[in-house]
Amino acid sequence: MSLHREIQRLSPYKWYGHVRQVTGLMIESVGPQAAIGDLCLIYTGVSNSREIKAEVVGFRDDNVLLMPLEDTIQIAPGSLVEATGKPLDVRVGLGLIGQIVNGAGECLTAEGLLPPLDAYSTERKPPNPLDRPRISEVMGLGIKAIDGLFTVGRGQRIGIFAGSGVGKSTLLSMIASHAEADINVIALIGERGREVKEFIERDLGPAGLKKSVLVVVTSDQPALMRVKGAQTATAIAEYFRDLGMVVNLLMDSITRFAMAQREIGLAVGEPPTTKGYPPSVFAMLPKLLERSGTNERGSITAFYTVLVDGDDMNEPIADAVRGILDGHLVLDRKLANKGQFPAINVLKSVSRVMGDLVTKEHQKAARQVRERLADFEEAEDLIQIGAYKKGTSSAIDQAVNVYPDIITLLKQEKDEHLPFSHTVKELIELSEKG
Repeated sequence: MSLHREIQRLSPYKWYGHVRQVTGLMIESVGPQAAIGDLCLIYTGVSNSREIKAEVVGFRDDNVLLMPLEDTIQIAPGSLVEATGKPLDVRVGLGLIGQIVNGAGECLTAEGLLPPLDAYSTERKPPNPLDRPRISEVMGLGIKAIDGLFTVGRGQRIGIFAGSGVGKSTLLSMIASHAEADINVIALIGERGREVKEFIERDLGPAGLKKSVLVVVTSDQPALMRVKGAQTATAIAEYFRDLGMVVNLLMDSITRFAMAQREIGLAVGEPPTTKGYPPSVFAMLPKLLERSGTNERGSITAFYTVLVDGDDMNEPIADAVRGILDGHLVLDRKLANKGQFPAINVLKSVSRVMGDLVTKEHQKAARQVRERLADFEEAEDLIQIGAYKKGTSSAIDQAVNVYPDIITLLKQEKDEHLPFSHTVKELIELSEKG
């Protein structure tokens, strides 16, 4: 039946055009007949021997505006443009597990992908909100600070907010290695080329790679490829979710996805708004982020890192993402400088579904630990200079007594893994101290 529908969609015609001019990132062509989002092939070189993939991103008068997925070297006025009549598809299947692909879903290793593989569109609609099951099962991550104080549920979407060099990649690798998931889909968007192999070999390791699919788009690649990398990773996660799997989607970072879309929007001619971001960026963020989560078959528990310039948590992308997701973890540079890893600022982080997942005893213990941390932080300056006198406040006295134990709970080595039940027991015991 699917083959019959595919045959009906085929057109007996092929539409062609030719390149008129190239301005910066944008290729303008006369023809072919195509729609927004369609994939086109630009033929270059001697006898049109090389083809460059490009996507239709807009129109100017009667001309088509194309954004390339690869370098534009050898494109010249008059280069032939062929319309494929459909958006970019990626190849998906169980053969993807353990593989490393680029933003177009093409394998980056010499072995190549294992058949059978099916075609899957990179641009898909989020599940119907009425068909989404409620988040009701705990996703144990093996990380004490998160399992205890910000319990994550299967199908939840969490943002990891931090400046550069505060431990985002290490935290992602810990989640990938220890989380109770069937498969990880890891997207490295706009990453430094040097750090890709480091992440795979040092942070993820052979055991982590065996249950993961990596989508890698380095910072030197065109803006459209960086955008497609995020969409491709989400599409791969959706494929495994539709098979009934418990999927972890880890994307580093959503900020570089937004910056790539900013390049595209400005090149098309959109007006810059907040901090130079055009409106299309804030339209695309919810379309991408809402695709993860639960559906009637499986779940995608998603972790998106958000780079914050100068540790400013209120910059436009951070603010927009925080409003869409189901919780956020803030990594604090001051804590990292003190040697506390993972450097999660407990008082600035939140899980919006924790209350639906854990017992009342667990919730009460987490609240008490947060309160004691808040009491200690409020009086920390006085304590450090010796101006606080014991007995002045019973709440502060309790906070001072248990503070070293709280920090011990929050600290964790990269290779350390603790079951969820063990973390809850330790948290409850800690809350009873004073």
